[in-house]
Amino acid sequence: LSAVLKNILTYNKEFPFDVQPVPLRKILAPGEEEHLEFEEDDEEGGAGAGSPDSFPARVPGTLLPRLPSEPGMTLLTINIEKIGLKDAGQCIDPYITVSVKDLNGIDLTPVQDTPVALRKEDTYVHFNVDIEIQKHIEKLTKGAAIFFEFKHYKPKKRFTSTKCFAFMEMDEIKPGAIVIELYKKPTDFKRKKLQLLTKKPLYLHLHQTLHKE
Repeated sequence: LSAVLKNILTYNKEFPFDVQPVPLRKILAPGEEEHLEFEEDDEEGGAGAGSPDSFPARVPGTLLPRLPSEPGMTLLTINIEKIGLKDAGQCIDPYITVSVKDLNGIDLTPVQDTPVALRKEDTYVHFNVDIEIQKHIEKLTKGAAIFFEFKHYKPKKRFTSTKCFAFMEMDEIKPGAIVIELYKKPTDFKRKKLQLLTKKPLYLHLHQTLHKE
């Protein structure tokens, strides 16, 4: 027993298990990380020292249930199927933050985070998760848009960063599949200075379902 007490708070892989301290993650509020780093992700040279197994798992997403239906009102469910990225396999704990903003970038509904992606395959990160938009479509202001911010963990900097974003405007709300373009960070909620992430045909793949009484 004395051997346990002596070794339990020290870094000793042999006894009784590896208790090496784990670096703390810093998950920042939307947009906060953009004040800390501006370099392109391409310069990082991949995941490097930060394999997914080296860090504790993120807390599961903050998805909200569907709102109660109202006569004559339409609710929207968006299934986030997958996102195409040239370095998809190198993204650590990727997830997507979904928000609904007006023309001034003000939130119209609560912000939701998906759980960490299901899997990474070739040039795609797969999610297959449903997002319930927290307002009836008829109640959204003119010019509103639904934003999708792709985020991933950067082990070298020890915080979660936005890699790119996409958005869907009101005239794009219709049942069925849709693919939308990816834009460079920082996220431009006012949609004034948009720059495509890449010239390659890589997109965010969504499927919309409308619910109306």
